[in-house]
Amino acid sequence: MTDVRRFVLTWILSFSATLLLSVPSSAAEDQGGGDLRAAVQNPVGAMYSLPFKFTFDNGAPNGDAGFLNIQPVIPVTVGKWNLINRAIIPLLSAPGGIAGLPGIPGAAEPGSRKTGLGDINYSVYLSPAAGGRFIWGVGPSIMFPTATSDQLGAGKWSAGPTAVLLTQPKPWTLGILGRQLWSFAGESSRPDVTQFLLEPFVNYNLDKGWYLLTDMVMTANWDAPSSEVWTVPIGGGVGKLFNIGKQALNAKVESYYNVVRPDSGPDWSIGFTLQFLFPR
Repeated sequence: MTDVRRFVLTWILSFSATLLLSVPSSAAEDQGGGDLRAAVQNPVGAMYSLPFKFTFDNGAPNGDAGFLNIQPVIPVTVGKWNLINRAIIPLLSAPGGIAGLPGIPGAAEPGSRKTGLGDINYSVYLSPAAGGRFIWGVGPSIMFPTATSDQLGAGKWSAGPTAVLLTQPKPWTLGILGRQLWSFAGESSRPDVTQFLLEPFVNYNLDKGWYLLTDMVMTANWDAPSSEVWTVPIGGGVGKLFNIGKQALNAKVESYYNVVRPDSGPDWSIGFTLQFLFPR
């Protein structure tokens, strides 16, 4: 790891610890109590939000990579149904192909480091507005070839179904999200996209806005050799809801080790998320 990346990683960890430990404990709880926390932990919750997720991948043979995913969530209620619009806008810095990164299964071969915009993903979930014991959402997902470099994107238009199912018996949130993408257009010289994503997530809520979580994003590139198909992480983290003035926020720090990975994949990753919340 270079001195610059080591400095940035240390700064993020220090900032995360300071932010999580220094903010008022009960402010966000006063704004929405457990309902706000439940909405934050529900991928199809009808709440406007703007998360910024910083991730550093480490241990890949071709060098470390850094990501900033901007992930706006815009819900629209139509009668008895919610349409939950979710986008992932990635800004990346990577030395070559990014093994296992959602949306870039067809990345170029490793080369010089590139920094820029990756492929943007947009998903919309149809979900009942009236909650029940089990909460679900289903809809289409599409990947746009917006990457500013071949090393940062697949060069393909891709689409497929996505779905989520969860339940929230207090103090837990337990759920799973899945997505399958197939390429249907784009650069003919680039590999086709046939990527599966499976994301089991668990949250255990503590007092004063704190919670423990694991959110393991597993990916499979079905066109890869059998030993190179899966990226499977294991790990978790801690988070907290709080207010700065009247602005409700959610912050979390996570770390994952890839127990299964392609030969070119990273050993482990660490991430920090700061999410702006706008309850309806």
